[in-house]
Amino acid sequence: MAEQDKLFQHKANEAEAESLGDMETVRRALAEEEERAANYLTNWQRAQADLINYKKRAEQEKKETVEFANSLLILNLLTVMDDFERAFTIRPTRAKTSGWVEGIGLIYNKLKAVVEAQGLVEIKAKGQPFDPHLHEAVMRQEGEEGIVIQETRKGYKLKDRVIRPSMVIVGHSRETGETNPQEE
Repeated sequence: MAEQDKLFQHKANEAEAESLGDMETVRRALAEEEERAANYLTNWQRAQADLINYKKRAEQEKKETVEFANSLLILNLLTVMDDFERAFTIRPTRAKTSGWVEGIGLIYNKLKAVVEAQGLVEIKAKGQPFDPHLHEAVMRQEGEEGIVIQETRKGYKLKDRVIRPSMVIVGHSRETGETNPQEE
């Protein structure tokens, strides 16, 4: 019987050793699966963030497309507004009190209010320092250096973006540091 107990003990040891080997294999397999699951989770989170970013980018592009389309329309309307303003400055004196002329003035004011409601803002130019982002210099005349002395065409911004720069005349001083040979 002692022989049987030894055999039984030996088989138990072998089974235990085998089960320990199986446990190690199971632990390795579990670690690999946990690593794979972590990779899947990371990739899913990355894909989720990419999708959110894509939606935000698509919405921003849609908004910019609408604004760009509005800016083209408003830019075309600016020429009509310029024509109205020129007509008001050259109208005959006897027509200034005409009801018809006043009605045209009301139409102009309504048009101006509509484009201003869309975010159109006139760029202030006269008396301001010349800014190449806001102004387009068409001429220089004697005056205060770097200051806009006259505006030849109004400029406009649409929602903080220049859609038409002001055409301006910029002042410059006569003094150039050189002496006039006739004065000597």
